Amino acid sequence: MTEPVRPIHVLLADDETMIRHGVRLILRHADGIEVVAEAPDGRQAVEMAAAHRPDVVLLDIRMPVCDGLAAIAPLLALDPAPRVVMLTTFGDDDNVVRALREGAAGFLLKDEGPQELISAVRAAAAGDAVLSPGVTGAVVSRMLRAGEPPSPGGALADERIARLTGREREVLAMLGEGLSNQDIAARLGIGTGTVKTHVGAILDKTGSASRVQAALLAHRTGLAR
Repeated sequence: MTEPVRPIHVLLADDETMIRHGVRLILRHADGIEVVAEAPDGRQAVEMAAAHRPDVVLLDIRMPVCDGLAAIAPLLALDPAPRVVMLTTFGDDDNVVRALREGAAGFLLKDEGPQELISAVRAAAAGDAVLSPGVTGAVVSRMLRAGEPPSPGGALADERIARLTGREREVLAMLGEGLSNQDIAARLGIGTGTVKTHVGAILDKTGSASRVQAALLAHRTGLAR
């Protein structure tokens, strides 16, 4: 007899009760996802994560007592560490950049639709970066202006791009747009497993440590705008 698949456990941290209520309602109706705890600030988020061991933490950036940025490091220090996705709004690009540097798996706009929220949770649980297309361009541009070092520019960037196949360049351009593996698969008409293979090859050939760094490379070389 096949054992039931364990649902993705989610911890939601936001100081706005209505936001938490709305997100909980959306995720409650998603197959294979379960909200196991909620927290009104970053300190309680860390405490609840230690107690409930969620797979994914949806973490608001701006909260009292301890904000989301300060909570990232202690969350990632847990064993096993959850995947941390920041909940953000337009105009919060600087904090999103800081969150990515701290190790957050990505960011999601608070006004994204229900399906985008559900897809983000599943993508994070699967090890995907979650980069909301609505702000990816602005965040990457800000990181580029700040001289973010992990993504090379100039001749070195061009050399790394030259190592990629035509299909890998297509996928890299879509990473620069902030698309998930599922979105890329749908656009190209291929399986998500194939996309994961392409992403792994891209990271390896370009020396990128993460999808965010790959996205930076895509912008530096003009593959994504």
